[in-house]
Amino acid sequence: MLLRLATVLFASWLILAGGTAAADEAASRLDAIVDRGVLRVGTPGDYAPFTRWRADQGRFEGMDIDLAEALGQALGVRVEWVKTSWPTLMADLAADKFDLAVGGVSVNLERQKKALFSAPYLRDGKTPITRCENVARFQTLAQIDQPGTRAVVNPGGTNEKFARAHLKTAQIRVHPDNTTIFDEIVAGRADLMITDAVETRLQQKLRPGLCAVHPEAPFDYSEKAFLLPRDFALKAWVDQWLHLARESGTFARIQAKWIPQ
Repeated sequence: MLLRLATVLFASWLILAGGTAAADEAASRLDAIVDRGVLRVGTPGDYAPFTRWRADQGRFEGMDIDLAEALGQALGVRVEWVKTSWPTLMADLAADKFDLAVGGVSVNLERQKKALFSAPYLRDGKTPITRCENVARFQTLAQIDQPGTRAVVNPGGTNEKFARAHLKTAQIRVHPDNTTIFDEIVAGRADLMITDAVETRLQQKLRPGLCAVHPEAPFDYSEKAFLLPRDFALKAWVDQWLHLARESGTFARIQAKWIPQ
């Protein structure tokens, strides 16, 4: 009798589990994207070399832009770009304004509470950029966190979070436009910015007079990845695409185009 009851209960569990799995599969965002024929990609458009809005051409450009276009092509769908911002990134994802977000998104545990990340595609960390004559002054956080030091940050992202966590004495000023923020340092209105090492390497090439401070040895460790909703079928496909893109050389070609070595 007990054996028969156990068998019935186990069979019922299998039916329920199978039904749940089938429902999850049926509700997959990956299937919806393929059926729709459109992959909606959110990006802030203000973080070179990953994403930049070209107002003169009416389009986004950058490493992550090219990666997302290649991903969409492999999936057999058209990419539709959706403008977002760092302060509204997570809210826009939750509001289903896009299917994934790209643009130099840093992996962190707060974002992980509400979303998923793809496999990371770049290792990075925070380091200063300043006028070249000041490089020796800003080697350590202790040197930076002094009265009179003027640090500039862009709002709402990991740069502002890092600065507020580590700078208690230095002045922190929020500059709303990430595309012109480095000009504040060039013009002498700010002493430095602490940002991702990959960005400091690019900006010192774009703006003579600015120098990255030990980008090879940043203050912390971070990774870049695509930001995804909680859909494991979509994440699995994106992870597999990233793996194959690395093995085929597609990723290396795109990276070499945008990130100076």
